[in-house]
Amino acid sequence: MRLNASKHPAMGNEKLLRSLRINGGPTIGALLALGVLISWFMIPSAAQPPAAPGAKLAPLTETLPGSVVKIQMVPIPGGTVKIGARMVTVKSFWMARTETPWEAFDVFTASGPPSPPYDQTAFAPDAIARPSKSYILPDLGWGHHGYPVINVSFLAAQMFCRWLAAATRKHYRLPTEAEWELACRAGAAGAWKIDKALLEKSTWYAGNSGGTTHPVGKKLPNQWGLSDMLGNAGEWATDLEGKPVLCGGTFLDGPAGIAPGTRRRQTPQWQETDPQFPKSRWWLADGKFVGFRIVCEP
Repeated sequence: MRLNASKHPAMGNEKLLRSLRINGGPTIGALLALGVLISWFMIPSAAQPPAAPGAKLAPLTETLPGSVVKIQMVPIPGGTVKIGARMVTVKSFWMARTETPWEAFDVFTASGPPSPPYDQTAFAPDAIARPSKSYILPDLGWGHHGYPVINVSFLAAQMFCRWLAAATRKHYRLPTEAEWELACRAGAAGAWKIDKALLEKSTWYAGNSGGTTHPVGKKLPNQWGLSDMLGNAGEWATDLEGKPVLCGGTFLDGPAGIAPGTRRRQTPQWQETDPQFPKSRWWLADGKFVGFRIVCEP
């Protein structure tokens, strides 16, 4: 880090420093060093350096632009997690306490004009576009306010993050699969084990979901305060090669699929009943189990 000498006279006056070193010896040098140290601590708070990497993050609440909708972000400590055969180191970050609910996604879609239904324009890395209007009821009539977003493509989830990042000037994005698994495990290592009683209390899965999603945050959260990491809707992330992958079990999975290592790749079946040509790049007609959760870099 460079300090501005004009803001630190004791460091900017080289002649005075040289004179003190020559005539004052070690004693003056020590006093001078102390003076510089004191002046450093007296810098106004606005000029203080950012927290060092690894510093503990505080919880963050984000109010979405132009609305009263809030997303609670939980601090996740960094660590190392095994993805396949690789050990991946993850820095500290924030993750949304729940899956993204419809009311948050609605703020995004209402923030600008929708994309043309059949447009296949390639977007620049920093471009922001909104989904086209869906030809089906995206929430399938299961519930809207408080329910997780479903039937959304990776692109739609990605654009929500870009919009929020641009509006708040924070680094919002989708999680990497390493971040997602680290957060899901919440400190647990090795083979994943969960007993039936805890499964019922913490997860919407095939045994208790009734074949639909449920309002977010109603089940027992994990040790780091994150709800619905397993079950309810699956969650988009980027894999180690930067490609889309759906993480975690869903409300359609049995106990064996409710694990941090569960992954799915999009297949044509996720849009099988979409009659459009080309098929929507924003909505998955048969992706009733597909949702997302956001993260924010410090």
